[in-house]
This record gives sequence, structure tokens and C-alpha cells, in this order.
Amino acid sequence: MMTKQLFPLALGGLAIGTTEFAIMGLLPDVANDLNITIPVAGHLISSYALGVVIGAPILVALSAKFPPKNILIAFMILFTMFNFISTIAPDYSTLMIARFFSGLPHGAFFGVGTVVASKLAKDGKVAQAIASMITGLTLANVFMVPLVTYVGHTYDWRYAFGIVSFIGMLTIISLYNFLPKQKVLKTVTLKDELVFFKTIKSWHILAIVATGFGGLFAWFSYIAPLLIHVSNFDEKNISYMMVVAGLGMVVGNIMGGYLADKRDPIKVAIFLLSMMTISLLLVFFLSENKIISIILTFICGAFAMSIGSPINIIMLNSAKHSAMLGAAFLQAAFNVANSIGAFLGGIPLFLGLSYNYPALSGAFMALIGVGLCLLFLKKYKLKDNI
Repeated sequence: MMTKQLFPLALGGLAIGTTEFAIMGLLPDVANDLNITIPVAGHLISSYALGVVIGAPILVALSAKFPPKNILIAFMILFTMFNFISTIAPDYSTLMIARFFSGLPHGAFFGVGTVVASKLAKDGKVAQAIASMITGLTLANVFMVPLVTYVGHTYDWRYAFGIVSFIGMLTIISLYNFLPKQKVLKTVTLKDELVFFKTIKSWHILAIVATGFGGLFAWFSYIAPLLIHVSNFDEKNISYMMVVAGLGMVVGNIMGGYLADKRDPIKVAIFLLSMMTISLLLVFFLSENKIISIILTFICGAFAMSIGSPINIIMLNSAKHSAMLGAAFLQAAFNVANSIGAFLGGIPLFLGLSYNYPALSGAFMALIGVGLCLLFLKKYKLKDNI
């Protein structure tokens, strides 16, 4: 489904995914250079996530009266500028502020991009068009995150943000040259858009994301110690295992888009979350075997990322008059899932349990996501034909 028109959206996803995840592998370098502890450096991750949660609905609401092409270019300029500031930040406080502001356009870009991709899609290919945009985000975990992490470790962590800034500039150029002009997407007032988010249904969808995707992050946040201490992989092989997980995410994203176009998206979400639950349970029980651990790393990455397109379709179908705001809120919910999943996955470790237990926490969260999807299907399917 990747076309010249959709390519700029995927490239933007590549830049966003790189800056979001690369910092996790560079925390020791940042901490050492700025003379802070690693836990304090970890606040840079939280600062970015907070920017995503705050920026997603606010920026979409403020910019929705402008043509989508102009909006996306403006968001990417903001993103690129503050990632560049990160490369020259003289101290921790400046870097913290830069990370916050570079996170602001993250959710808004995907919110507007989701609606733009749906408008550019051929009939019956909407989910696959959205998946093509998310492909950039998944490819970041396969190629760019390992690359910039290596560059940051070998030379200077600031170069990592310089690379992200360069990709941001390429995205701006691509958006200008390849993304077709579209009419203003906003058809109602902000007050009318917010009406949907006063309903239980809207928060039901966001709860599915926060819990279901939380299962992914409960497992993924602690994947390195799981592979080292349970599967007995050497530390130097962890980067290769991260590529395996990233490849799974790419395949899963494509699979989720295809299934969501062919089947009822809420039923697809139920199936994929169920498979994710089973996969995480297998991680808990079987990770001591290296071969099985490699296979499960790929499978868990695939099922976890496959849920993105079906959930986006459910939101677009439900929030017909506030689609951009709905897609933006989804990005905020993804980052809430990141925080909740990492927190719940860490509880067993705090209690002194083994590193395979975060996967069990993740399975429990994914199972709650299944239950919420089943409740959604029962409550809204007949009414909305979703």
C-alpha cells in the first residue's frame, strides 16, 4: 500500500519512532555526559511522553482549521527544531525542555496523518493505508534505533538527535513535494468535536489502548534483562534480538492493516489481543529455551504492533465528526499504555521475582484488553455497524 503520497507520512513516523525509542538505549551516555544519574536521565523519557499526551489534543484542536498538508509540515518543523536543540543542549534542564517540546507534535502528527491516509486510501484499503504510515514507526525499531544507538555509544549521544533532525528535514521536503493538497478536514466546531469525548464510548476505546498496548510495554520495557538473565543471551547479542522484535512489529503492522480491511475491526482486535495474551504467557513459561525465546520475541512483536490499525479504524468509525482529535487521543493513550505497562511490569521485579514475570503482567493487561473489546462488541456493534 506504500505510495508516493503516503511516503512522507511513513518518513515522519520513522523520525518520530527513532527519537522516541533511541533515548532508552542512550541513557547511560546522556547521564555520564551531563553528570546525572541514570534514573534522573530516565525522566527525559517521561518528559517526551508527557509532551505527547499534552500536545496531541491541543495541537490538533488549534490547527484543525488549516489545510492538513500545512498542518503536517508545521508539526514536523516543530519536531525537527526541538530535536536539533537537543543536539546542542548545554545542560540537563535544557534537554528536558527540548524533549518535552519535541514530543508535542508526535501524537498530533499521527492524528492528522491517520485521517489524511484514510482520505488517500483506495476503497477497502483504509486500514492498510494507515498501516503504511505506521510502517515508518516500526521500521525505526528495526534499523534506525540500533543505528543511532550505535552512533551515540561510539561517538556522541548528541549525534543521534542530529540524525533525527536530518530525517525530520527530509520529511518536511517530502511533505511539501509529495503530499497532495486537501481541503480543511475540520467540519464542525471544537465544541462539537469534544462532545464525543464526553461519552463512555470514547473512553472505552482509549481504555482498550491503554490496557491492551500496556501489555506490550510490560514485556518490551524489560526485554533486555529477560533475554540476558532468563534466556541466557550474551549482552552483545541483545541488539540483534531487538532487530528480531522490530521485524516482528513490521510484519504485525502489515498483518493488522490487512485483516482490519477484510474483517470486522473490533473482532480483529479481539483475535490479535487474544493471541498476544497467549504469546506473552508462552514467554513467561518458555523463555529459558533460547530458540523458543527468539521465536517468541518475533511473535510478540508482531501481535503487539498488529493492533494499531484495527484500533484506529474503530476510532475513525466511532468519532466520525472528530476523527483527527480521536486519532490524536489514541496516540496519547498509547503513551499512557507505555507508562502503565512499564510500571506494572516492574512490580514483580520490585518484589524480587524473575525477569520473566513482566511478561505475565503483560498477558494480564492484554487479557483485560480482550475483555474490554468483547464488551465494546456487545454494546456498540449493532448500533454502529462496526
